[in-house]
Amino acid sequence: MLHKTKGIVLHTLPYNDKYIIINMYTEEFGRISYIVTNSRRKKAKIPHAFLMPLSVLDMEVEHLNNREIQRICEARPAFPAMQLHQHPVKNAEVLFLSEVLYRVIQEKEANKPLFNYLYHAIRWLEIADEGIANFHLAFLFRLSSYLGIHPNKELYAKGQYFDMLNGTFSDTLPEHNHYLDKEESLVFARLLKMNFQNMSIFSFSRTERTRIIRHILDYYRLHLSDFPEIKSFEVMQTLFNQ
Repeated sequence: MLHKTKGIVLHTLPYNDKYIIINMYTEEFGRISYIVTNSRRKKAKIPHAFLMPLSVLDMEVEHLNNREIQRICEARPAFPAMQLHQHPVKNAEVLFLSEVLYRVIQEKEANKPLFNYLYHAIRWLEIADEGIANFHLAFLFRLSSYLGIHPNKELYAKGQYFDMLNGTFSDTLPEHNHYLDKEESLVFARLLKMNFQNMSIFSFSRTERTRIIRHILDYYRLHLSDFPEIKSFEVMQTLFNQ
C-alpha cells in the first residue's frame, strides 16, 4: 500500500553496488529503513543531494507492516536546504546531530511531537544567521524533553550541584561521582533557558563549549541505554577550534 509521509534522513549505508539502505525518521511510521538504488548511479530515482544527513523529504512510500525494509517510490525536498550542507559550521552540526539521532531514536511508531520538533529545528538551522555555534547545545537540551530525560530546571539555586544521575540540582554533594561542580552547575542551569530564539546571546569560549557538550553527552549516556561515543563530535570540535 502507498502512503505519503515526510522523512528525515539519519544515516545511509551501502547494501551492495546497486542499492543503499537509508535509515529515516518519518512522520507517519517512526524510524524506518528504506532501500533505494544507489544515488550515484545514472538510473537512480533519488539524487544523492536528497540523501544528505538531516535532509527532510516529502515521500510516497510502500509500507508493509511485515516487511523490515520498505521502499520509496517518490521523494523530493520538503524545503530548500542549501545552507545545511554548504555552510561549514552548519554542516558539521548536521553530521553530529544526525549521528546522535541515529543512536537515540529507535521507535518504529509515529511520534508527531518529536517529529515536529525535529522538522522545525532543522528548518531553523537552515535559516539561522546568529548563534549557530550554540545550535547543537540548544537542540540537545530541547531533545532531552522528548526523550523523557530532561533535567529539572525549576529547582536551581546558586551554589548547588547538578546531580547528573538524577537530573536534579542539590545543595549537597551526591553520593556518587556523576555530578557537576558549582561553577559548571551554574552554566548548566543557564543553558536550560537556551532556545533557538535566544541562543545568539549566550557566549562561550571554545573550551567552555567543548566542556558543555561533553557534559551533555555524558548526561545522555547515563540516561539512555547503549548510547555510544559519537564519532563526529571530534570532527565538529576540530572545525570549531580552527
